[in-house]
Amino acid sequence: MTVFAPELAVSRWFNAARPLSLAGLRGKTVVLHAFQMLCPGCVMHALPQTERLHRLFMNHPGVAVIGLHTVFEHHAAMTPVSLEAFIHEYRLSFPIGVDQASDNEAIPVTMRRFGMRGTPTTIIIDPAGRIVEHAFGQEEDLALGVLLGSLIARAPMPDAISASDAGCAEGACPAPTGEAA
Repeated sequence: MTVFAPELAVSRWFNAARPLSLAGLRGKTVVLHAFQMLCPGCVMHALPQTERLHRLFMNHPGVAVIGLHTVFEHHAAMTPVSLEAFIHEYRLSFPIGVDQASDNEAIPVTMRRFGMRGTPTTIIIDPAGRIVEHAFGQEEDLALGVLLGSLIARAPMPDAISASDAGCAEGACPAPTGEAA
């Protein structure tokens, strides 16, 4: 069953020049990491993993790594001011959105839309906007890398040169001769 990712509901962004949306990221593989700053699993494993992914793919045109601070407990302690200090202290450089609080529920809007069970949650969205991974808890680096690599390999690269454009014919591409064209 194909499940398309619902849109994010974010009240504020950190480390982003402008607000981000999944619609605006269509065409890219998106790694969405939901966390709380008081979640031990997030702080010890998931946030460092997300920062590594962001640094690895920050210049890759087909991948976006974003965080979502989704608060479903300890609301008074996890304010945007506290989050800003947390981001600075942990040197997080990826874009981080603050999940919009719900009017009548303790569960924030995006967390509810995606059916998240808690934090950390890692959601991988393919370039067409389909959810291909929705994992609660710690994700293994290698498994996550294999999944991202397979999605990147399948996605068309906008600047890719076809074999015929490169002067290749009949299954072979000649090496450059070093002569000026």
